[in-house]
Amino acid sequence: MINRGFEIVSKYQDADLTLPFRTTKNAAGYDFQSAVDMTIPSIWKGDFLKVLWAIKHQKATSDAGLERAKKILKPYLIPTGIKAYMQPNEVLVIANRSSNPLKRGLVIPNGIGVIDADYYNNTGNEGEIFVQILNFGIADTHIKKGERVAQGIFMPYLLADSDDSAKQKTRQGGFGSSGR
Repeated sequence: MINRGFEIVSKYQDADLTLPFRTTKNAAGYDFQSAVDMTIPSIWKGDFLKVLWAIKHQKATSDAGLERAKKILKPYLIPTGIKAYMQPNEVLVIANRSSNPLKRGLVIPNGIGVIDADYYNNTGNEGEIFVQILNFGIADTHIKKGERVAQGIFMPYLLADSDDSAKQKTRQGGFGSSGR
């Protein structure tokens, strides 16, 4: 019986993807690669700087300007084409590669991604893992298909004594599907 691992989602079955792998013998993380070529724009563009200038100088900003700035700060999702299966008492933590912030200006804005066991093949999606990324570098960053963008670490987790299964629902979707 296989306890945990990775599969390619059906959308990418013929896309010549590589399953996540550990690059060294003692590595804890499995490297995830981008399934596509894409560009992650720098946050230091356009309306974001205008809004920052206005805030710094205590000037009024329009609601439209604030909304455009928020859109610039919205993370991009890098598709991996990968889904993960694991035991019910395990989680796959998606963490940034140590070189991303230093060399490329890329950060995972939520710190880590949490992939629950019930994300795999749930009724609302197939469980494809995406990596949320913000580019705080000066220039846009180009990601090529097959480039390593994050690492995943399988971990067990513990339940609280007061865990109330009556409040739990069945997952039916992807990002944010378990509630706000």
